Amino acid sequence: MNRKTLVLPAVVGLLAPVLAACGGSGSGSSGDGAIVVGTTDRFEATKDAPAPLDPAYAYDVGTWNILRQTVQTLMIQPKGEGDPVPEAAEKCGFTDTGSERYACTLREGLKFANGDKITAADVKYSIDRAMRIKADSGVFALLSTVDTVETQGDREVIFHLKTADATFPYKLSTPVAGIVNPDDYQKDKLRDGFGVDGSGPYTLSVSQKDDAITTATFTKNPNYKGTLQVNNSKVEMRTFADATSMGTALDKSDIDVMTRTMSPEQIQKLGDDSNGDIDLVEMPGLEIRYLAFNTDAATVKTKAVREAMAQLIDRGELVSKVYGTEAEPLYSMVPATITGHSNSFFNKYGNPSVTKAKSLLTKANITTPVKLTLHYTTDHYGPATKDEFEQLRTQLNNSGLFDVTIKGEPWSTFVPAERKGSYDVWGMGWFPDFPDADNYLAPFLDTDNFLKLPYSNPEIIKTLIPESRREADRLAAAKSLTSIQDIVATDVPLIPLWQGKQYVAARDDITGTAYVLNSSSTLQLWELGRGV
Repeated sequence: MNRKTLVLPAVVGLLAPVLAACGGSGSGSSGDGAIVVGTTDRFEATKDAPAPLDPAYAYDVGTWNILRQTVQTLMIQPKGEGDPVPEAAEKCGFTDTGSERYACTLREGLKFANGDKITAADVKYSIDRAMRIKADSGVFALLSTVDTVETQGDREVIFHLKTADATFPYKLSTPVAGIVNPDDYQKDKLRDGFGVDGSGPYTLSVSQKDDAITTATFTKNPNYKGTLQVNNSKVEMRTFADATSMGTALDKSDIDVMTRTMSPEQIQKLGDDSNGDIDLVEMPGLEIRYLAFNTDAATVKTKAVREAMAQLIDRGELVSKVYGTEAEPLYSMVPATITGHSNSFFNKYGNPSVTKAKSLLTKANITTPVKLTLHYTTDHYGPATKDEFEQLRTQLNNSGLFDVTIKGEPWSTFVPAERKGSYDVWGMGWFPDFPDADNYLAPFLDTDNFLKLPYSNPEIIKTLIPESRREADRLAAAKSLTSIQDIVATDVPLIPLWQGKQYVAARDDITGTAYVLNSSSTLQLWELGRGV
């Protein structure tokens, strides 16, 4: 049977049905039997980012997807969504009523891939190391509520938190909390290059050219001890310059699975084709796209400029012209399927209006047209990104109120420039660290936000974020979370644009594709197998 499209429920927290691509005799694409996965993610060691795979530094979906295969965490997000469950730990939980003391017991016999025993001291070392290094990627902020880490014997780890944090179990499921061997990772220095050593389901070896990975090979770790069932012995991840070359490789059976990032045209074509031997799998996604502002920059320092942009952008038109049915307009930084979501931007600005935007600029004595450059990355979020920014430019310029140019840069140049404050306005995507509203707000608005935004709101930082984290029942946190979203719509340090779906294309002899990505875009290579 050749099934062309598999649609899973888009409700976070519900267990998706166990479905997999099924079919006849697909041709193998690797001489050693490895399942070969294609990606357009690029992994480079550069002068600005010499340690892209160090858990204390890595903070993008591509590098995290390498680390999730290789570096084990105390907790893990289950494949059917829901609350995180123990992984390297045998059990974990809050031991007080105030969500400020969290204790874990390690599994017995836990080892690194090289056979070294893992102890509670290694867990403490790993967490302390990430907090001490404070890499400029900002990933350490996920551990911001940790005060001290205590060990009791070889298997007990106790986290004493500065403030209540009901989301802390989720944070322990992210790669920054991955357990590393002190023999391989220095206490106060990042590990340069592409070496990764851990206790996850796979070990890693790489082929590289010009300081970039061309192939990452994941081999089943015989010392792995955790909750995951590994359905293959080896997976190769090959990087491609663009979606077109990746699609050609799938058509030629050079790869078995195509992941990030397909073009809208490829997705449409695969969805319409009912007779081929490639299956398209559509899954719920929590990816968002947004614009960020350097609110200290002269061009956008006046709030009215940012408000006018929020008033003019037509998300419906943007999505329909660029992404079609693969995305939906988004009116908050929190996606519509996440508990605590509020349509704050629509509530404040309503439908796009040139008249209202002009009034905002006139009242602020802003001379029009306002000249701006919108920056985007050319090689990280898919081939449609340029079309998206061309559409944004057209919408803003057609109002007569803006004179916008756009400029694209490769990811290796884009990220350092953004972190140095070189851009006034730039476009970003966000794949959540974990599926909770806190993770769509705190990383952008809390102290040590990963974008290095100068915007700071004391009410959000000192009152609303802590309030929301005190609520173990996330529905009870909705009032604080909604207040944060309303403030963002008022102050406009960010403008949400759209929420996307996610897709995988695979040859029809590959099983497990329904779970190879979870809603947070976590790549779960262990789910893949070969068969009928």
